[in-house]
Amino acid sequence: MTRAPLTRVGLQFAGYTFPGVLDHDLFEHLTGIARAAEAAGYDSLWTMDHVHQIESVGDREEPILEAYTALAGLAAVTSSARLGVLVSACGFRNPALLAKMVTTIDIISRGRAVLGIGAGWHEEECRAYGMDFPPAGQRLKALTEAVQICRAMFTEHLPRFEGVHHRIDEPLNVPPPISPLGPPILIGGGGEKVLIPTVARLGDACNFFGGPATVAHKIKVLTRACADVGRDPGEITKTWLGTAIIADSEQELQDSLELLGSRLHLPASAARGMALCGSRAEVRRQVAEYRAAGVDGMIVTLLNPSDLDHLHEVATTIRGVLCG
Repeated sequence: MTRAPLTRVGLQFAGYTFPGVLDHDLFEHLTGIARAAEAAGYDSLWTMDHVHQIESVGDREEPILEAYTALAGLAAVTSSARLGVLVSACGFRNPALLAKMVTTIDIISRGRAVLGIGAGWHEEECRAYGMDFPPAGQRLKALTEAVQICRAMFTEHLPRFEGVHHRIDEPLNVPPPISPLGPPILIGGGGEKVLIPTVARLGDACNFFGGPATVAHKIKVLTRACADVGRDPGEITKTWLGTAIIADSEQELQDSLELLGSRLHLPASAARGMALCGSRAEVRRQVAEYRAAGVDGMIVTLLNPSDLDHLHEVATTIRGVLCG
């Protein structure tokens, strides 16, 4: 049994600072955006797995909601979009408990959960929260074991697994996920020696950053890795994550790129190369370039997701290329 593409157009909530919205109104405001996104045509919604805001998005002390608690809330108030964390930091949670959490969201949402998972990278918040942050090689090995445990928890009764970093001994996961395949597993990251081969062996989806040429290269690496293990790369959904900006004037575009650049600590000219940006026609052309590079779906962040007109315009523009 094979899966349809995981997503064509997704929306990631990368921050929870909304002008004029008080902290105790945050979730209510978020649910309004999520419902508007579904109505606009976003077929997946994603939270970001950080407990401190990262400097490429905003100030460290900005409000940020824990990813899975927020996602469970969104599962209860949405009806059609898939729901995932892009991506869970492997070291934040015991993998068997993570599988139970994702399964619970799958039950709440009637089968819309996705497990997004990666090795984790933000050392500062791990240290602040008292969590270990081992070297990259160990984190990647732990990630591989975690994915195997989650898959077993999704598809087997009383599974067992004994690894170097993780183990399980007949845990119950009742009720099980809605689908006998379990929620799809998206493995985030672009490492070519370990991570992409792990996607080829164990993943249902992957996510890359960068321009079309960079993404095309990563997908070629994935295709070769799939050949090495005898797998059809068409079984794996390939997504791109970045900011989307549709502007009605050059000045509006420049102002938006200045804001994006300030968050990324880059000049506006460099930020321009890392986003879908420009007029509707320019954004359609850029989406087509990513499609030609091999991308199946695009997951976007928005500088101001409260601007529902812009939110709708972005979805319509991307869907017109990817789903046309």
